[in-house]
Amino acid sequence: MEKYNMYVSVTDQKVYHYPDDSLWDYQVTVPREYVPIFHELFKQTSDLEFRNFLRAHLPFIPYHYDKQNDQIDTRTKKVYALIHEFTDNESKLFIEQLPYFR
Repeated sequence: MEKYNMYVSVTDQKVYHYPDDSLWDYQVTVPREYVPIFHELFKQTSDLEFRNFLRAHLPFIPYHYDKQNDQIDTRTKKVYALIHEFTDNESKLFIEQLPYFR
């Protein structure tokens, strides 16, 4: 199975293929078939955030009742789980300290 190095920015919701493309948070070495999963999770999160932006202009829907926020959290957890699976030990230890993993 061919492994592929890539660089992930959770903050910017981007995957970079070269370390000098931009600032990144985590380096991961993944099987090639996992690369589109990262892209898809970030795309889904972006779409949900746009819907949240539109919803924010409707004052009769309280923010904490918005199911899309839970969907964003779920996708963020999935991204961190994938990163945790394929990154170095130092990054794994850091991710394990995040609220998502407690």
